Amino acid sequence: MKTIYTSIIFLLFTASSSFAQNARFVNSGTIDYDKTVNTFAIIKKLYSGSDNTFVQQGFEQYKKTQPQFKTVKSTLTFSNDKTLFTPVVPETPVNNFFGIPMTDQYNTIYTDVLTNTSTAQKVVFEQTFLIKDTIRKIKWKITDETRDILGYPCTRANGLMLDSVYVVAFYTDKIPVSGGPESFSGLPGMILEVALPHENVIWRATKVTEIEPTAIIAPKKGKLLNNKQLFETLQSVFKNRGDATQINYIMKAYLL
Repeated sequence: MKTIYTSIIFLLFTASSSFAQNARFVNSGTIDYDKTVNTFAIIKKLYSGSDNTFVQQGFEQYKKTQPQFKTVKSTLTFSNDKTLFTPVVPETPVNNFFGIPMTDQYNTIYTDVLTNTSTAQKVVFEQTFLIKDTIRKIKWKITDETRDILGYPCTRANGLMLDSVYVVAFYTDKIPVSGGPESFSGLPGMILEVALPHENVIWRATKVTEIEPTAIIAPKKGKLLNNKQLFETLQSVFKNRGDATQINYIMKAYLL
């Protein structure tokens, strides 16, 4: 009987140790992301009503010479309650004949969850802005849908940002840092995948490295504004310039 009790205690201890290992949380490290954009879908959406022969011919040639999906890379460094999102400069410049800003990455974004503050360095055309404000609010609704991403159990959340932009995100509470690529955050864990279905763009984590990073420092270069002032600046730049659908899409790309 003593042997049976000893065996049961051993099994319980082993199961408990195994559970503890599987339940280990990651509080610091780096995450590599791929941002993939469906350029054909965007061009078709933005120029479908155009009767400009040059645009139509340009699109047909573009489809013959360019891939449908363009991918750019970025890195998110995180430690406890701080994150820093940094674009990776592509080795080969992205062909952007149709001027689609969503295919590029313009933002270096620092967030401090404890103070609810964000510092974003944004490059708009040839001007650099430093946007200091509270962390962007996204109206999230957590669902029951789950999936595995890079070995991390993730939960789906649907969101709404900038009043009209629909967001689908998958986050993991195994990385208990409320962060993600670009300015996507506000969930009880790290976002490893996020998509803007109507904008034909998705960010996917490709690698998580569990290391203690060096000091995470906010960017400092640029003309100081807040989010409201940036929106008003962009409005003044694009006022009465071109098709409203195209301008709205460009605005979204710079305001993310």
